[in-house]
Amino acid sequence: MFINKQSSLYRIFLFILCVLFIVYLLPKEGQFQYEFQKGKLWQHKTLYAPFDFAIQKSEAEISAEKEKIRLEQPKYYRFSISIFEKVELDYYQKFQEVFTTENKNENLYIFGKEILNEIYQNGVLSLNFESDIKDLYLIVDKEERFLSFDQLFRLGSLDDFITKKTNESGYNNYKDEYYSLFFEIIEPNVFLDDEFTNQSIKDELGLISPTRDFIEKGKLIIAQGEVVDEENFLRLRSLKNEYLLLDVSENQKLIIIFGYSILISIIFLMLLLFIKNYRFHIYENSKELTFIFLNIVILIGILTITLKFKNNYFYAVPICILPLTLKTFFDARLGLFTHVLAVLLMGFIVPNGFEFVFIQIIAGIVIIQTKTDLHKRASIFISVTQIVMIYLLSYFSFSITYEGNLNSLDINIIGFFIINGMLTLFVQPLIYVYEKLFGLISDITLLEFSDTNSKLLKELSEKAPGTFNHSLQVANLAEAASNEIGANSLLVRVGSLYHDIGKILSPSFYSENQKSTISPHEDLNPEQSAEIIINHVHEGIKIAKQNKLPDRVIDFIRTHHGTTNVYYFLKKEIELKGEEYVDKEKFTYPGPLPFSKETAILMMADSVEAASKSLRTPDYKKINEFVNQLIDKQMISGQFQFSNITLMEIEQVKKILIKKLVNIYHLRIEYPE
Repeated sequence: MFINKQSSLYRIFLFILCVLFIVYLLPKEGQFQYEFQKGKLWQHKTLYAPFDFAIQKSEAEISAEKEKIRLEQPKYYRFSISIFEKVELDYYQKFQEVFTTENKNENLYIFGKEILNEIYQNGVLSLNFESDIKDLYLIVDKEERFLSFDQLFRLGSLDDFITKKTNESGYNNYKDEYYSLFFEIIEPNVFLDDEFTNQSIKDELGLISPTRDFIEKGKLIIAQGEVVDEENFLRLRSLKNEYLLLDVSENQKLIIIFGYSILISIIFLMLLLFIKNYRFHIYENSKELTFIFLNIVILIGILTITLKFKNNYFYAVPICILPLTLKTFFDARLGLFTHVLAVLLMGFIVPNGFEFVFIQIIAGIVIIQTKTDLHKRASIFISVTQIVMIYLLSYFSFSITYEGNLNSLDINIIGFFIINGMLTLFVQPLIYVYEKLFGLISDITLLEFSDTNSKLLKELSEKAPGTFNHSLQVANLAEAASNEIGANSLLVRVGSLYHDIGKILSPSFYSENQKSTISPHEDLNPEQSAEIIINHVHEGIKIAKQNKLPDRVIDFIRTHHGTTNVYYFLKKEIELKGEEYVDKEKFTYPGPLPFSKETAILMMADSVEAASKSLRTPDYKKINEFVNQLIDKQMISGQFQFSNITLMEIEQVKKILIKKLVNIYHLRIEYPE
């Protein structure tokens, strides 16, 4: 009673903790009460402005303004005085080398200096200067000058310029000398100032107003039945954003929190009731229940963090890891139900809630219906590809329904969906971590334990070859029966391979391992023999734990005999002492009873396979009567009352066991000598 109360208190604590955590993550600002989509009809009542607010520009409008600024913003160039000073010094030195006539030396020098000053009056451009520039700003020291392109000197026009100047001054005889001199010493001294230009563009971009028109209080925003076109959409979105920015009083915050608490409590309550009504073994297992709730909380926490970065990063969150993980450890139905409820919770947080919820639920349904064998690399890649395709197809469909074209299609969101798929691939290492933290078991681990070359099974085959062969036969029978009724066939197979592992310690006491007609039980009384036989369950559990077998596999060792009797030695004891003097508890397995379909199937397959060895000249009729009699006896003794297996499923198991045993013991044709 105390344990049950303790479990109930923990479930209540877990429930309240998860609700409070998610309420803490949800926004506490005012919320816009209307849902709307571009291109759809306004289904709500006619809406008037509840207060004055500005219409926010669309992303396309802001992008166009930014692009216009980038194109029209003049570029800034910097005038290098140091280069001009260097050129002056070079002119003085080179002039003496080029001009040697003494009487004209001074006049020629002064004339050349005037040409040089005129060339560098506004600055010299390089040969590869952008010719499409019309106007520019030139920074000389700290002074800013607005110049046209024609006011700057270009090196390509040097020859024409020297010819013109020498002709005008009468020094045309020295044209070649001046050209040779200036061609050698002139260097461009006007350069683009990238840093200053970019800063000026940034400053202009910062001045862009995010709003345009102004809506006065009481003015019509949209009428009922009107299409939400581009303009109406901008008005509604602007009003919605204004609601989010409204100051909320403490009392209003408390009311909002109270409302959220009720909504989230309803969702978690539905999940808890589903688990209680349809997965009661999980409901009673605090560790597994915590695992499910924790996965929901972690995903919502990650989603909340990504929303702080804006830019639709939340589309990259691998939501489908949740149903994929739950499907792996439990079943598809629980995975889908949990996924749908978790996505509904996320709908409170994300923008475009309907679109997000629709896309994620469809993706979850696809991943649940897909055959996902995590131990096969191709399988998980195919599943992830299908998820990404559903994301892209759904997003594409929503985009074209908004405006009837692809203008609203965002390439970044497509990239986020691809990242989402890549992150979903991390489900494999994540499942390994969960196995270690929560003691769960996946098909990958089961496959590893099903390897008959593993250390423990190899030891069983060497020390108890008869038991090993019996286990293989039971595994084949149980696996076939599991496939017939839709149970976990891989889990049953692994449980069957290890169910008799305890016989390693004393193999000769079990008939399948005895090599001669002499049995060691002949030297023991029936009570001692029964104790040894029953003890293989305890020893099996001990060996399994030492070899770190998962608990779900150890459950098969615990339950494969349930609370049945060691009938052979019990009957022998009754014959010796009389029924009234026999303590039947000493001849009864301690249990527990099978508590799942898989453990029930193992009990049936184990008893049938072991007892079938006693049949002489088996045929279909004998096998049919034998199987029905043995399993009916187990049913009457209540061995399957906690195993969640139906009478119809038991009948199906009987049929498949009979069919398999007939195949094993089929009569061979006698060939003539």
